[in-house]
Amino acid sequence: MTPDILCLGEPMLEFNQQPDGSYLPGHGGDTSNCAIAAARQGARVGYITHVGADTFGDSFMQLWAEEGVDTSGIRQRPDAHTGVYFVTHGPDGHQFSYFRAGSASSRMGPADLPVAALKSAKILHVSGISQAISDSAADAAFEAIDIVRAAGGKVSYDTNLRLKLWSLARARAVIHSAMTRCDIALPGLDDARQLTGLDDPDAIADFYLGLGAGVVALTLGAEGTLVATPDERRRIVGRQVKAVDATAAGDTFDGAFLARIVAGDTPFDAAAYANAAAALSTQGYGAVAPMPRREAVLKFLSET
Repeated sequence: MTPDILCLGEPMLEFNQQPDGSYLPGHGGDTSNCAIAAARQGARVGYITHVGADTFGDSFMQLWAEEGVDTSGIRQRPDAHTGVYFVTHGPDGHQFSYFRAGSASSRMGPADLPVAALKSAKILHVSGISQAISDSAADAAFEAIDIVRAAGGKVSYDTNLRLKLWSLARARAVIHSAMTRCDIALPGLDDARQLTGLDDPDAIADFYLGLGAGVVALTLGAEGTLVATPDERRRIVGRQVKAVDATAAGDTFDGAFLARIVAGDTPFDAAAYANAAAALSTQGYGAVAPMPRREAVLKFLSET
């Protein structure tokens, strides 16, 4: 399989707190989640990362194989571990605790990239987390972006700001630089407000269009998504469900959105579909398990 969409970043084993206080093991990591979400919509997807030559790394390799995600761009390293995080739930929503220092993914550098695969990809998806985990990972992401663009492919970027990983000043510098090289900007509203210093969604969309993106899909939580191009913009309504866990809802949006863009949808139609997929993903616990497949999304859209 030659992937149309390549995602680059850090997968992490997840332990998600349940109502009885126990922790449910699962898989997470924003760009891995995106890859799986896109694959579940029928897209041809590959992943680029390093994981540990450990039980957790083996678990990810099995997961990607089961989900139909191409693993030829993945290396298992005996000298580093696979990252782990815990999700807890409280009155203010879900909280994350990470154990990722020195992870295999953070040791990836530009020399580790699968150049041939990048040259043939239609879309490369990267996030702020992909670049925040280490300087070498940030350099690898920039190099991957340059390879894809030089070959005529497009770049998608989700800001996914994590201030536990880097300072706001550095995050702004790196993410804004990456956004000047991206075609599809996928910021979340809270992240974008901190990164841009702007409050109004339309002003934020203008900011990212001004950096060079051809499409901005600014996710607004339950309010839906503001989709903007240089010629048109629309607010795409959110879908209402009884949510129990919003973990990876944004990643599900990204994967579903990119899958539909590759399939030929307009950004506006892709966002309407991705809003539905993201809403469905909040009805169960964990990042990956609740992600819907295409049949479920189409059924949900036909009933609402």
